[in-house]
Amino acid sequence: MRGLRRGRAREGAVLRRVLAALLAAAVVPAVTGVTDARGQEAERAPASPIVAADQATRAVYVLDAAQAQWDAEGDDPGVLWSWSADGREGLADLRTDASWTNPSEVKSRELDGRRYLLVTASGGLAAVVGYPDRSVYWAADTGPGNAHSIELLPDGNVAVAASTGGYVRLYTASTGPRATGHVQVPLTGAHGVHWDPRTRLLWALGNRQLVAMEVGGEPEDPELTVVRQVTLPSRGGHDLAPVLGSRGRLWVATASAVYQYATSEQEFVSYPLQERISGPGVKSVGDDPRTGQVLVARPEPGNPCTWCTATLYLYRPDGTRTLLRGGVYKARWWSTDRGR
Repeated sequence: MRGLRRGRAREGAVLRRVLAALLAAAVVPAVTGVTDARGQEAERAPASPIVAADQATRAVYVLDAAQAQWDAEGDDPGVLWSWSADGREGLADLRTDASWTNPSEVKSRELDGRRYLLVTASGGLAAVVGYPDRSVYWAADTGPGNAHSIELLPDGNVAVAASTGGYVRLYTASTGPRATGHVQVPLTGAHGVHWDPRTRLLWALGNRQLVAMEVGGEPEDPELTVVRQVTLPSRGGHDLAPVLGSRGRLWVATASAVYQYATSEQEFVSYPLQERISGPGVKSVGDDPRTGQVLVARPEPGNPCTWCTATLYLYRPDGTRTLLRGGVYKARWWSTDRGR
């Protein structure tokens, strides 16, 4: 498979590079254009790495945001880490040749002090993968409903949103690595799901609605109750993510625009650079908790995958990043921050 056949020795070198990059980002204060006690301008905080779901190579990559472009097929030091379900012996029972078709979501979360990669694919696979060792905490074939987003809850259970299936499921992943027990709430065109630690609600995005659900019961026998329903300003809800630079806000992308929703005020609100960031077809959007820079993935003309892109767009400050020969569907900052 292109871009992934690397020996164990090289994996060790890649791991050392990504750990060094993350450590550097962790120890430098997130300051831009601020002067220190001596009147000298403080150094700009390094951006978080970027994690991208690439449908061209059926893989996800953690990428050095300081590079303008990356080559996943070569020995590129900017490709810090990668994962694919293809060829994973521990996932052979989940028909990954079919279920791992078109990776559709990627994000990072932390549970009990450990970092995980969360992924879904339109073919049905949903998985929570240990980082950096790639061990599988939980995985399931969710079926033909077009799994489109995933979230790891504080109790270890996993929520999955499926668009053509029209549902949000909460799987009892805390009970075992192949647990398939779940509770389900219908949501037409379900595309996004996010656990908000501030409201302690599970939020989900559908075609016409943003809904909030209360999680009850025990981890082995959970309950989901819809407690808020919000009509979207425009149709085609697609991406849902926390606004990491503003307390109590959510990024909400639809087929035609990008909004911010304030959970306390219970309304959609304006935000900086809205006229430039907002637009049609956005597949993912988010702000870097270290720098405030906004990352957007939207389809580009001429890409062999008509809903994908090789070019990611940055705002505040502006810029682009390119995955050579890429077919990126979603890209996010490599951060476990869920919002505040």
